Amino acid sequence: MPRILVVEDEPTLAHGLEDDLKLEGYEVEVVGDGQSACDRATAKPFDLIVLDVMLPRKDGFEVCRELRHAGLHTPIILLTAKAQESDKVLGLELGADDYVTKPFSPRELRARVKALLRRAAGELSEVFSFGDVELDFTRAELRRAGKPVEITPLEFKLLTALIRHRGRVLSRDKLLDEVWGRGVFVTDRVIDTHVTNLRKKIEPEPATPRYVVSVRGVGYRFDG
Repeated sequence: MPRILVVEDEPTLAHGLEDDLKLEGYEVEVVGDGQSACDRATAKPFDLIVLDVMLPRKDGFEVCRELRHAGLHTPIILLTAKAQESDKVLGLELGADDYVTKPFSPRELRARVKALLRRAAGELSEVFSFGDVELDFTRAELRRAGKPVEITPLEFKLLTALIRHRGRVLSRDKLLDEVWGRGVFVTDRVIDTHVTNLRKKIEPEPATPRYVVSVRGVGYRFDG
């Protein structure tokens, strides 16, 4: 179930967006100001952010700039009453993926949400490269310097989960849900062992990892 963060300070519109997106089958969280948006988006993985521009504490442009500066690649749809071309260009230059001008129809927003989610999923449908490593999602193959590297199904799923949420910290519980599945009991040590084995296959210096980074007391983050 895709997770969507809605950032809107007008209560009626916020609740309307929440209800409409939940009816489409999405998991939705709503916050009402820019600072809360930054806090939630960096603390918890979302698949898409619907972000109003006119917000208290930080406006949508600031939020977009801060999230992209933090390395988050989560798709962002900006919502604004401003129709000026310069505002649209600014939003896209700051890293927004799409731009919807108020008033808009729920049908239009739903279509744009679906399109962005499909595009984001498509990013993992071919090949993702970092350093001298390539992860081929269609062939379920890991290559390093052009040569295939043996990788277990669990390691492949682990690396895929980290890349899908690249730039964001994933707790061990989150990795457990995404890689092993809900209801499976696996200790933290097992997860850490798989991460160690994975690092040996993708890191230039496994002892000082560059891509799969440990975040003390929380979990792991993929930087790449």
